[in-house]
Amino acid sequence: MKIVVIDGQGGRLGCLLVERVKTRMPQARIYALGTNTVATAAMLRAGADFGATGENPVVRNVMDADGVLGAVGIVVANSILGEITPAMAEAVGGCRARKFLIPMNSCGVIVAGVEERPLSVYVSQAVESLAAELKVT
Repeated sequence: MKIVVIDGQGGRLGCLLVERVKTRMPQARIYALGTNTVATAAMLRAGADFGATGENPVVRNVMDADGVLGAVGIVVANSILGEITPAMAEAVGGCRARKFLIPMNSCGVIVAGVEERPLSVYVSQAVESLAAELKVT
């Protein structure tokens, strides 16, 4: 199964997601797609199987993904301090894969009804939801 993790800036969220997916679903192929080289390198160090940087890798790799994980901003054009291009947001939002999104204040999006929790809690919830969706035991 192909799992895409998208992150920008320093890649902290992406690292946490990669590590948790690797632990929970060791059979998954994890594609670390960074909006910059720092984020991509960090996710590769965290254990991702493949990595690429920039708009085109995001657009191409979400097309056949089984699951996409990242901050809520990956579906919002110009979010994450402008690192998410309109083409990236459209590709992620329009791909067939289920999206497992983490609410992050830095994305400029507030999701009503979502309680403020530690990042690790959101990461665990996202990965467990992904595993349930893909029927991974």
